Amino acid sequence: MSLPRSPSIAPSSRPGARAPRRHALLLGAVLSPLVLAGCMVGPSYHRPTAQVSARFKELVPAPGWEKAQPAMAELPKNAWWTIYDDPILNDLESRVAISNQNVKMYEANYRQARATIDSVRAQLFPTISGSIGFNRAGHGGSSVSSSGNSYANAGTVYNSYNIGPSASWDLDLWGKIRRNIQSQVTAAQASAADLANATLSYQAQLATAYFNLRYQDSLQDLLRRYVAFNTRALEIAQNQFDAGVSDPTAVMQARTQLEQNRASLIQAGIARAQYEHAIAVLVGRSPAELTIKPGELSRAIPPIPVGVPADLLQRRPDIAAAERAMEQYNAQIGAAIAAFFPDVTINASYSQSGGDPVTSLMSVANRVWSLGASATETLFSGGSRTAAVHSADAQYDSAVATYRQTVLTALQGTEDQLSNLRILAQQAAQQDIALDYANKAVQVSMNQYEAGTQIYTTVITNVNTALGIAETTLSIQQQRMVDSVSLIQALGGGWNAARLPSKASLQTDNPFLPSFIQKDKNQ
Repeated sequence: MSLPRSPSIAPSSRPGARAPRRHALLLGAVLSPLVLAGCMVGPSYHRPTAQVSARFKELVPAPGWEKAQPAMAELPKNAWWTIYDDPILNDLESRVAISNQNVKMYEANYRQARATIDSVRAQLFPTISGSIGFNRAGHGGSSVSSSGNSYANAGTVYNSYNIGPSASWDLDLWGKIRRNIQSQVTAAQASAADLANATLSYQAQLATAYFNLRYQDSLQDLLRRYVAFNTRALEIAQNQFDAGVSDPTAVMQARTQLEQNRASLIQAGIARAQYEHAIAVLVGRSPAELTIKPGELSRAIPPIPVGVPADLLQRRPDIAAAERAMEQYNAQIGAAIAAFFPDVTINASYSQSGGDPVTSLMSVANRVWSLGASATETLFSGGSRTAAVHSADAQYDSAVATYRQTVLTALQGTEDQLSNLRILAQQAAQQDIALDYANKAVQVSMNQYEAGTQIYTTVITNVNTALGIAETTLSIQQQRMVDSVSLIQALGGGWNAARLPSKASLQTDNPFLPSFIQKDKNQ
């Protein structure tokens, strides 16, 4: 594209007569590269495909586990834990995003990534600097008069001033700076996804610790009931021994069973304290500052909306982070290719100098200015630029493999939790039946022992069996609650990639380039 030619102007001795021609040439020098600007070398980004099945293999309804109704197509946004309907859990979870120190670290990393964008984007602007200087100098010595006599001379002192700005502007003709901005913008988006993933992870850790704590509470309640039962059995055995109708073995066995269950009760208290301490740290508190009142482990597994495998691509923050990393490295390929092209820079300077600052400012003769452009090209680098492109290509390929592996791992984790919940629901149903019969056996054998028709060893055997089944039943419920949390985490916890900061909010185009040459604006 060529600029219109300026009409010729005859030379003239009038001041400023050459100014129109000079300005026209200056305008041509500035606009010509601008018209050529806007090119961005390197490949455009297109999201690679990932292997995703049409449906989850393990999504089969099972007794005790409900499939989410159509009205609940997604988890509650930003508050997935509310489906458990536990006010204490709700209060604790609300503190994680605000007070958890690891989450704060990821939040600081995100702010750093945003600041890096501004730092790189600043390269699109001209660099303007100014200088001011003052110098005082003098010379002196003896002088010789016309008569041949020497006399002292104080010499001459000179003051000199210099002031003026200078500017330099990289036109970024080949998009190297813009590719670096694109890389940093997508890196910031990946950092935002990492922040969301970390928040979800620590929220899931808290919910897991909370349900483990409630398991210990329920286990303590169970053991207290058995301690009460053992205490009553010991009284019966002692009474029968005192009445001379039984030997001391029954008393010893009853005492052994009682003390063993008391020891188990103490052990459960130790585990509970540790879970409480862990929860305190997760909410950013000292363990001494948090006390959670005892409560029962819920027996209800809430319905969890699962969706289809393809939903994970938008709902998992770790997948979003891996996807953003691909575009980040794709942009770096373009930046590496741009190194093969010359860097075009516009330079301008102006200075005013003289002996007196006031007089000098009024004197045209003391003004010096310059305006020019330069192109710098590396003629030989020993293959380093080619190696940089190959390295960027390899980094991109690595990011693609990481993305696809992240998707596969996410699918595996979801299938694992679905199968866990389905199988545990079946196991829980069978365990409830076994527990019911075990409790009946304890009651029958105890009645027979009280009537004197059964030995205490049978009672102990039935009690131990019932206690073991009851503990297993409780443990299965604990695992179901924990796995439900893991399933929610595997599904993304109600997060969506639309929550990532948009590229428009993270960057601003070069204000010195006309809009029609702003390329790759929406990439």
